Amino acid sequence: MLFILAGVLGFITIAGLGFVLAGGGDSGSAKTVKRAQLIAGGDRQAVAARAKAAASTPDARRKQILKTLKEQDQKKKKATLTIAARLRAAGLGENVRMFWIISGVIGLSVGLVLLVLRQMPIIALGAAFAAGFGLPRWVVGMMAKARTKKFTNAFSDAIDIIVRGIKSGLPVHDCLKIIGKECPEPLAGEFRVLVENTGMGMSMDQALERMYERMPTNELRFFTIVLTIQAKTGGNLAEALGNLSAVLRARKLMVEKIKALSAEAIASAFIIGCLPPSVVALISIVAPSYMAPMFSDPRGHLMLMAAGFWMSLGIFVMRKMINFKF
Repeated sequence: MLFILAGVLGFITIAGLGFVLAGGGDSGSAKTVKRAQLIAGGDRQAVAARAKAAASTPDARRKQILKTLKEQDQKKKKATLTIAARLRAAGLGENVRMFWIISGVIGLSVGLVLLVLRQMPIIALGAAFAAGFGLPRWVVGMMAKARTKKFTNAFSDAIDIIVRGIKSGLPVHDCLKIIGKECPEPLAGEFRVLVENTGMGMSMDQALERMYERMPTNELRFFTIVLTIQAKTGGNLAEALGNLSAVLRARKLMVEKIKALSAEAIASAFIIGCLPPSVVALISIVAPSYMAPMFSDPRGHLMLMAAGFWMSLGIFVMRKMINFKF
């Protein structure tokens, strides 16, 4: 019995020790896993902290700002190159369908006139394409550019009206009404639409965004940013708008200086671009028989097409060289 009892006690002791050791091993492996997870988590936190610190450096912030400005510039270019945006900037509404109808009628009329005059079909087709696709867009672009220029030239005076009105105790809404009554067109019309939109319950930010869609200028964007920041943070609005007016006037002065410095290059490009067609026209008047083969022979047609292509390419290159961004 003693041997049996001693054997049972020994078995129980060995089993208990094994169970304890096995449980201790599991807990040790669990602790090991937990330590690995903590180390990995610490590594991820360290990596995130280093990435955050790298993003907060001046170079990273500068790159981010440049990237944001580039994206905004590309977005603005895409928005201003559409037909609807050009029609809005020109003050012609947003009837894009009517624009294309008029363009098609113009192109078809020019093509039919040239066919009646017994010109070559390829020449009639090219002239119809240029008259229908290029001429209306060019006219609308010129109208939009002229209207935008008038708006920009009078915009700094409008800001001065707001500054003087705020200093005299008038609210901003009344100052905008004064601009709509006293300033020249198209500035007055755009501010009247702005006042009407805000009077109908639209917020100032939304009304200014609508105004920027109709008149996409950097000056108006600066004005919108100043009003938005002042509405969120507070501060002296008259002083902020006064500083903006000074910046816009300095910008206008810089534009005039650039035009003065680039006037010689623009005149040279204009003369170089107009010289070959003028020489062809003069020779056609003085000696028509000398230039007649260029317009009657197919080889002359090819030469004229090649000359027109290279002239257009040269004019485009010169325009890019003298078209300064400011």
